[in-house]
Amino acid sequence: MESVIANAVALKYEPVAIIPTDQRPENAVQFSDGKFGCVMSMLVAAVRGRDAVFDRNTFGCPGGGTGLGFGNQYANFVGGVEGFCHFLSSGYEQSEEAMQMIEQMKPHVRADLYENLVHGEGYSKSPARVKSFVEHLPITDLPTKYVVFKPLRNVDTAKEKPEVVVFLVDADQLSALVVLANYDRDGSENVIIPWAAGCQSLGIFPFAEAQRQSPRAVVGLVDPSARLRIKRQLKADLMSFAMPFALFCEMESNVPGSFLERKTWGELMKLKT
Repeated sequence: MESVIANAVALKYEPVAIIPTDQRPENAVQFSDGKFGCVMSMLVAAVRGRDAVFDRNTFGCPGGGTGLGFGNQYANFVGGVEGFCHFLSSGYEQSEEAMQMIEQMKPHVRADLYENLVHGEGYSKSPARVKSFVEHLPITDLPTKYVVFKPLRNVDTAKEKPEVVVFLVDADQLSALVVLANYDRDGSENVIIPWAAGCQSLGIFPFAEAQRQSPRAVVGLVDPSARLRIKRQLKADLMSFAMPFALFCEMESNVPGSFLERKTWGELMKLKT
C-alpha cells in the first residue's frame, strides 16, 4: 500500500502499519523470549523495511508490553506497579528496606535499571503522580497473539487491516499532518500530544482513539528515553505521528486540492532541499 501523504510531505522514513494479528509474519525480527529490548528499536527496523513482531513473551520490557496492548505489564515490573511508580519518579533511595532488596539484586540486573530503581528517572515528581498516570492510561488487552510492525508498502489491505499507521516526521512534516488531520473536521483539536512513553503513543493511545467515532491522531516521542533510542539509530530529530487507520484513510483522501498542492507548501519543501 502506497501513501499519498508520504509522497506529498516527502517522508524520509517508511510509514509503518501496526497490525494486531494471530498470524506471525515470516522472517520478522523479534526480541528473544523474556529478554530486554526497546520497542523503538523495532520501530527503526520497520521504517528500514523489516517486519517486526511482538507477543506476550517478546515485548522487551513491561512498559513496551503495556504500550503495545498486552495488558497491564507494570504488574510484572520489579516491585510490581509500586516499583514502577518509584522507578519513573524519585527512586527508592529514601527507603532503607527497599534499598537492601535492590542491593541484593544489583549483580543480576542491568546497570541502568539499578540506577533508576535507586534514583528514579525523574519523569514524574512523585510515586503518587506516577500511580495516577498509570490509572489514567488507556490500558488495553488485545485478543490477538501478536502485534506486528510492518512497512506500509508491504501491506495488502485485501488480506490485513492495520489498526494504526505511524509516520516518523520532522517539524515541517508534523505541521502539515496536524493541518491535514483538521482539514475536514469540526473543531481544531483532532490531534493530541499525551504525556506517554514512546511505545504508548504508537499503541494504546491510538488504539483507544480508533474506538472513537471521530478518532484523533497521536503525536509521540515526547519521551526522552524513546527519543534517545531513535536518535542514536537514525541520527535525526523526529516525532511520531500515529493515525488510527480510519483517520489515515480520511487524510489520504484529503490530499488532492489541499494546501499540500499549493505554493506555500511547495516553497517550504524547496527550503528543505
